[in-house]
Amino acid sequence: MTSIRNHIRRTREDVVVDTTIYLLLAIVFFLCAYPFWYGLVLSLNDSLDTGRGGMYFWPRVWTLDNYMEFFRDATWLRGFLISVLRTVAGGSITTLFTMLVSYGLSHEKLLFRKAYMAVIIFSMYFSGGLIPYYVLLKNLGLLNTFWVYIIPPSLNTFFIFIAISFFNEIPEALKESAKLDGATEMRIFRSIILPVSLPLVVTILLFSAVGQWNAWFDSAFFISNKALRTMGYLLMETINQANVPSSAVAAAQAAASGKVDPLAVRVTAMMISVIPILMIYPFLQRYFVTGLTIGSVKG
Repeated sequence: MTSIRNHIRRTREDVVVDTTIYLLLAIVFFLCAYPFWYGLVLSLNDSLDTGRGGMYFWPRVWTLDNYMEFFRDATWLRGFLISVLRTVAGGSITTLFTMLVSYGLSHEKLLFRKAYMAVIIFSMYFSGGLIPYYVLLKNLGLLNTFWVYIIPPSLNTFFIFIAISFFNEIPEALKESAKLDGATEMRIFRSIILPVSLPLVVTILLFSAVGQWNAWFDSAFFISNKALRTMGYLLMETINQANVPSSAVAAAQAAASGKVDPLAVRVTAMMISVIPILMIYPFLQRYFVTGLTIGSVKG
């Protein structure tokens, strides 16, 4: 095989095509990555110096004051903690419920299985709308509570179908041998199914956790208590403010008052909302790709 590769010569056309592809990929990467890099530069630069402009690739005056101001601000800090709590709790509960429900539905002999699947499929294509959904949450007593972040998204139909496809590929011999040894269904699920389903668990956990971390819609419509606002909502509220002063004016006002520019704090909040995902995803990528591809082989 090595000798064959050695005899393959790259033509001038191959070099031109490869160079063009790499150049286009580099341009796309720059266009996608630069906004995040520029936000990080602004968050690490002195906010008063940022108002001068002319800074694009590297902080001119290094400082962590923007991050310190973020964590000193009670509103942002509370929103950050609420987002962390809902991400951990919501991601864990969604993963647990999805695994339990999907494992049950993966059994062909499950009583009323077709009826359950019909209900799930129907809910995928049809929705009652925002107003009936709001009334339902009100009748359940979930409005203006932390549980409105956790209970409604605790079961996702998309995750269910991925998990069912994954479980269908697990050999029946594993479960049959465990049953012959006297293992119950819960014992089989805990000791056999979960260990071999680690890629699936990580995939669902990552999907649901990212969704919880970025969510802002439920906080905007179902929460009126400011103490329960998430960081995603606070960021969206900041972006939608129509009368936000320019960075130069804000920097001048901050300099006069001896405080950090509010715009710099907002940019810092954006970075704090992005950095955790960027740090976690590389470590889970191999499980994520495996779980998603295996679970999508069969429908």
